Amino acid sequence: MDGKSYCEYVSKTAPRTSELKTLLAAFAIGGLICMIGEGFSDLYAFLLPEAEESVRGSLTSATMIFFGALFTGFGIYDKIGGVAGAGSIVPITGFANSIASPAMEFRREGIIFGLMAKMFVIAGPVIVTGIVSSVIVGVIYRIIAIV
Repeated sequence: MDGKSYCEYVSKTAPRTSELKTLLAAFAIGGLICMIGEGFSDLYAFLLPEAEESVRGSLTSATMIFFGALFTGFGIYDKIGGVAGAGSIVPITGFANSIASPAMEFRREGIIFGLMAKMFVIAGPVIVTGIVSSVIVGVIYRIIAIV
């Protein structure tokens, strides 16, 4: 089967999805995840009124990452992702899912060559891109500040 006939086959047999329905589901569920994060932030502001905002933000991020990894472990996050699509990937819980999922998949290959080597297969390029981008922007900012 050549490439053209394969594309025709896929277009005929692939299930049709409503783009509007998918878009609305991603928006609603992604927004709901963010609202839950805001709820944790408000909870920490109530429980820790003396804490700085950066501390409350760190606690909120850690809580959302914990629940993202926990839901991935129980198989719940995959079901959420099946409905929400990108709405479940964009929040920080999606980052936790992208680390926990490969770790679970490759754990049977051992701690070093399975878990540790494969854990950042998906998230690693995102981390590297973020670090490189921040260094470039920092250098540009510093050059502009000097001039």
